[in-house]
Amino acid sequence: MQTIVGVLRGGPSREHEVSLRSGAAILANLPEERYAARDIYIDRQGVWHDRGRPVAPSRLLPSLDVVIVALHGKFGHDGEVQRLLEKFGVPYTGADPWSSFLSSHKVMAKEKAKEAGLMTPQYHFVERRENAEAAVREVIRTFHQPVVIKPVNSGSSVGVSIVGGYAPVYEAVRALFQEGESGVLVEEVIRGKEATVGVVEGLRGEKFYTLPPVEVIPPDGEFFNYANKYDGSTREVCPGNFSRVASEELQRAAKVMHRALGLRHYSRSDFIVSKRGIYFLETNNNAAVGLTDESLLPKALAAVGVTLRDFLSHLVNLALGR
Repeated sequence: MQTIVGVLRGGPSREHEVSLRSGAAILANLPEERYAARDIYIDRQGVWHDRGRPVAPSRLLPSLDVVIVALHGKFGHDGEVQRLLEKFGVPYTGADPWSSFLSSHKVMAKEKAKEAGLMTPQYHFVERRENAEAAVREVIRTFHQPVVIKPVNSGSSVGVSIVGGYAPVYEAVRALFQEGESGVLVEEVIRGKEATVGVVEGLRGEKFYTLPPVEVIPPDGEFFNYANKYDGSTREVCPGNFSRVASEELQRAAKVMHRALGLRHYSRSDFIVSKRGIYFLETNNNAAVGLTDESLLPKALAAVGVTLRDFLSHLVNLALGR
């Protein structure tokens, strides 16, 4: 008898399109002989659809054996949909509601990294729009320019910019609040090589299997932004061109953050390897980890001989406790 697997994709966040692509990759690679896949689409207004028709989650979820969460962004990686899944007792892939929220909140995750002894860029957290002017003045006074401006809990580099000077920084912060972001992180720029490292639980008999570091090389003069993340212009080298010591430290740090944030099943952590050492940037819980053709985790899996098909079977087994 086939296991009924619901694949949640879409959603009301700014990462809707990327989520659709991750979900499509999952649907295309779930082994048909073992699983009956159900494409569960959530539109931008938050309405759920099954087989092309609107449906209430209360009617749909009890019919599923397990759910793969491919909802990037708000409602997906911040614990909201996980709360709903737990309400109806449906097993699902990835972190529980609290750990999902904790890892999605960049400031809280950075504080966990510092508690764990990792370096992370200095930052200033702007919690409310009315504090923006004073916060930006403080940033200009204390941080070298330019600085990184990013939403506190969005992924896929959505809304991220690197700017310098009072007017550009203030405008970038103000724009994010206007777009509905709940907070803005202003962070010092760390120069160096960008790296990302995946952790998969239970793979090849290891409690926390750490994938080889991927070196991320954006086009000249650009940072790893939303556009070049998915248009194929960024080079991704796996294993990355890091020293053995740096590679081992990156893998250790990724494992440390997976555990410190209480994540489950799989995650991917981002770092900068600089002359001053390795800096933690953020950890992507499962719902924030892309599985598209251009995504980083599938490339790291392929580097160690694990197909997306086998990885998805492994995830379903983890979610079902097999």
